[in-house]
Amino acid sequence: MEKSVVIGAGVAGLAAAIRLSCAGFEVDVFESNAFVGGKINSKKYGDYRFDMGPSVFTAPEYVKELYDLCGEDFSTFKYHKLDTSFHYFYPDGTNFVLSADYETLVKQLATQFGEDEKIIKKYLQKSESNYKHIAPLFIESSLHRFRHIFGRNLFKALFRIPQYKLWTTMHEENKQTFRNPKTVQFFDRYATYNGSDPYQAPAMLNMIANLELNVGAFLPENGMVQITQSLYELAKKRGVKFHFEEKVEKILTENKKIIGVKTNKDTYAAEICMSNMDVSLTYEHLLAQEKQPTKILAQEKSSSAVVFYWGIKKEFPQLGVHNIMFAEKYKEEFDAIFIDKKLYQDPTIYINITSKHVRNDAPAGGENWFVMVNAPTLKGQDWQKTIPELRQRLVEKINKTLQTNIEDYIETEDNMTPENIADWYSTKAGSIYGNASNNKYAAFYRHANFSKDLKGLYFVGVTVHPGGGIPLALNSAKIAVKCLQEDL
Repeated sequence: MEKSVVIGAGVAGLAAAIRLSCAGFEVDVFESNAFVGGKINSKKYGDYRFDMGPSVFTAPEYVKELYDLCGEDFSTFKYHKLDTSFHYFYPDGTNFVLSADYETLVKQLATQFGEDEKIIKKYLQKSESNYKHIAPLFIESSLHRFRHIFGRNLFKALFRIPQYKLWTTMHEENKQTFRNPKTVQFFDRYATYNGSDPYQAPAMLNMIANLELNVGAFLPENGMVQITQSLYELAKKRGVKFHFEEKVEKILTENKKIIGVKTNKDTYAAEICMSNMDVSLTYEHLLAQEKQPTKILAQEKSSSAVVFYWGIKKEFPQLGVHNIMFAEKYKEEFDAIFIDKKLYQDPTIYINITSKHVRNDAPAGGENWFVMVNAPTLKGQDWQKTIPELRQRLVEKINKTLQTNIEDYIETEDNMTPENIADWYSTKAGSIYGNASNNKYAAFYRHANFSKDLKGLYFVGVTVHPGGGIPLALNSAKIAVKCLQEDL
């Protein structure tokens, strides 16, 4: 049995470990933290539990694939579709709760913003169609191996090129489609799902809305951490060995082949290495002696985030699991993040409250608030000074929106900054998704799921193809193991 190692126990690393074990490899996973899951981990503050990172669960079928591969019953993974997707709050006092039912949400958007129902349906149908034609090529296959994409799916996708509007930005398409600026802002928001700027990202990325609006958002019954905890248990059942608090310091090579890894505790022989670590840091720290893909690594990075974890000793019925409080001047917010590299003075606020459905996540009468704003990557900012100022602005905005005094109800508190994200999760400059998608060629600038120079080296996770988000991270592992099997 050939030996393989996986660097990092994030969701893609876990998926890679499962797939490697099912392919007949002996698998060792090395994780520098004491916990599994990477950004999808959990922490308790007093009586409040928080998912520390990703909070929107879509495309559960990609998790089911791993259960099926292991011969396990996916019905044991308990989750449900949310009745409402998001609660939206605009600066002028406009607010609404968006239904998860397709026909209802179309009527809601049309009524709320004065849009034509037919135009909304046409837009959502195009989003669905684009996704279905693009997914087999861009999401479920390697763009870097012609045999993966050559065939009927490629010709179908090429035939639809005019539909993708590659030379138009997300914002431009949305502005051309809808007459109300609020509708445009609503759809522009989906650029943030992979840490990009809708005023720069190509219109093709408007298909990101498909999974949430056409299919639906889901929630595991024990919170998002259930995803990685379940995959961890699957991997252990398959005989995968985990090494926690053991940091890989170097990937060992000889004659352009992988021969193992050196950690802070020992050296391990292996013919196969799959890195779930940020691809930039994999090269900079673990492969410093090897040729660097400088052009790919130099691409603009995605946004980062600041998150406040507040245990709130009150329930707010006007809020749901997912809540958005929009900035008034959206373009200025993205300009601040991507051009000025600073936090915007009036940021869009996202509040996730899993205790709305996972009752044990907060004590009776309370709620667990995950309060996030998009932030720039690290570039010399003084976060010690910035965090108290940002907190005050968020408190003021929340108070105005909800007509409350939220500080009276905060009984536990912590925060996470881009510095923490860079440190805890080994990400380049605190970037959450690796490269941003702020140009029409961005999809092709992501690193391949395999090394062209070193035999036995593969890459998984949100910083490589196909990109950011849980569904894409899971697919990165599928693609990487497929490439490995082809190479063997």
